[in-house]
Amino acid sequence: MTLETILPPERVLFDVPGGSKKRVLEFYSTFIAQNIPSLDSQEVFSRLIGRERLGSTGIGNGVAIPHARSPHCTAPIAGFLKLAEAIDFDAIDGDPVDLVFVLLVPEEADDTHLSLLGQVATIMNDADTRQQLRKAASQRELLELITAKIREQSAA
Repeated sequence: MTLETILPPERVLFDVPGGSKKRVLEFYSTFIAQNIPSLDSQEVFSRLIGRERLGSTGIGNGVAIPHARSPHCTAPIAGFLKLAEAIDFDAIDGDPVDLVFVLLVPEEADDTHLSLLGQVATIMNDADTRQQLRKAASQRELLELITAKIREQSAA
């Protein structure tokens, strides 16, 4: 399973209002529940916040990868958000976050979960990729860039 198959164009979001980690996770939880009727926004939010309590998913360099398991998730789901302004995400390097890649996976998806997290981390650890994503001036440009990077990573 690749990121491209679980990240449709409508889940690449440009210029998302930030404010705080909690607000961003609430925004995404509401957004994804509107897109996927089997998901409940409060349950998704609760799972994402619960995961953050274990340790921040802010991996450094302005990137966060919030992720959680959900019993109502039948297949992995991804979302990519470029925030309008960077926010404090309690990242390991202390830097504010403006690139957020969210993953939701079924309760039992151990290997898939780890594989997808690895793919996201590989893409987002590249300084050129981060710089290009930050320079994107529209949703379309952001979508084209993230899709190209996912394909490059998949081919490697």
